[in-house]
Amino acid sequence: MGLAKDGDAEAFKRRRVTELKNGRVAMLATMGYIVPELYGKFPGYLSFSENIKFSDVPHGLAAMGTMPAAGMAQWFLFCGAIELGFYKYDDTRAPGDYENGGVLGVPNASRLPDGEDRNRRLNSELANGRLAMMAIIGMFFQDGLTGAPYGDWANYTDSPLRAFENELGVQAPVGFFDPLGLSKDGDADAFMRRRSTEFKHGRIAMLACMGYITPEIMGKFPGYLSYSQNIKFEDVPNGLAAISKVPFVGWLQILAYMSFCENSRLDNVGSIGWGTDIKLGKPGDFGFKVITSDDPDTVTKKLNSELANGRLAMMAIIGMFFQDGLTGSAWGDWECYTSSPLRAKVARNFYGGDPGAPARVAFDPA
Repeated sequence: MGLAKDGDAEAFKRRRVTELKNGRVAMLATMGYIVPELYGKFPGYLSFSENIKFSDVPHGLAAMGTMPAAGMAQWFLFCGAIELGFYKYDDTRAPGDYENGGVLGVPNASRLPDGEDRNRRLNSELANGRLAMMAIIGMFFQDGLTGAPYGDWANYTDSPLRAFENELGVQAPVGFFDPLGLSKDGDADAFMRRRSTEFKHGRIAMLACMGYITPEIMGKFPGYLSYSQNIKFEDVPNGLAAISKVPFVGWLQILAYMSFCENSRLDNVGSIGWGTDIKLGKPGDFGFKVITSDDPDTVTKKLNSELANGRLAMMAIIGMFFQDGLTGSAWGDWECYTSSPLRAKVARNFYGGDPGAPARVAFDPA
């Protein structure tokens, strides 16, 4: 979202402070989910007055309904004391650095020594905090949908995705991946159409990635791309710059070939043209089966690999396009992107350390 593109140093510092706090809380919360599963709970009573033992409190979100109201109030007061008293924000100190907090937040006078080791540890804290924020949200969702902190997804019987949970592409670690909920209506025809489109885009993306990589490693074809316009293959640059070099007739040939591939497929039920794979109920099956097998399990494994590689290639080619467009060449150095609005936030020092430390690129995808 480019929140840092305005170069506002105060806003950046405020967001960094918030990120550090949320990351630290998320790391503690994640450990709070994991530790009771591995090591059990404290002995004795959580509340004598209400006769609640620690062993009576379930894991995860279910604990919210068991905790006494007085316990929740204690949490709230403790957070307030930390935020407004003990670890009070000091504008003169680096983000996340508090006068009363020592190493690992232990209230003592210890401090990390200045230098590269300090920068490495503090950057590790940021990275681990970001990971923990994603992890705890995932745990919350799994807990809420399956009924237990580490519940089996099979328990989520109301999932609208069950209609497609045995389809190709349902692979570890994410299972059926549909974050936008496009399949929640259970429409099998729409699913088949999207899967066919995914196969096509993945295949094109894999070819496109190879088209970026191969000329850099193996060189280009000898001879002429166009005799009439005296254009050799070696005259065509790699990447996006090639768009302006390919003759207009060449683009017409590419378009004609794509149309031929799209509309010439004849299936075994008498249909021809676009959508024949969908009518067969086999998205992506266009009769071209060079790398195949007589073993159904092997075929399924290879098709899943194709889907996974196609998904990776779609992400990769988009990254190559952005790098090419912003740096001016297919494998351009990001240092060439001099107009980047994030240059004000290239982090030589996230925590107020040595300004001469090596630059670290700021991450601001939103």
